[in-house]
Amino acid sequence: MHIRSNAYLQMIARLRAFRALFSNPDAPRGTSPLLIFIAVALALLLAMLEVDRHSAELQALGLTTGPFFQSEFVSP
Repeated sequence: MHIRSNAYLQMIARLRAFRALFSNPDAPRGTSPLLIFIAVALALLLAMLEVDRHSAELQALGLTTGPFFQSEFVSP
């Protein structure tokens, strides 16, 4: 689909004007809940990968033994 450059620029100008109507520059901006969810999910994934990577060292320290750590969830 081909859009002429003039029509494209007009559409961009209208979208910017529409966005300016509903934005308040004095209002404090909060963090997006989706961004928080993604950051927490990535942090948990990183923690799981680090525990899996250093499982031998953790076993030597005795940190992976006990009722709270199940060995069937550990990779070989």
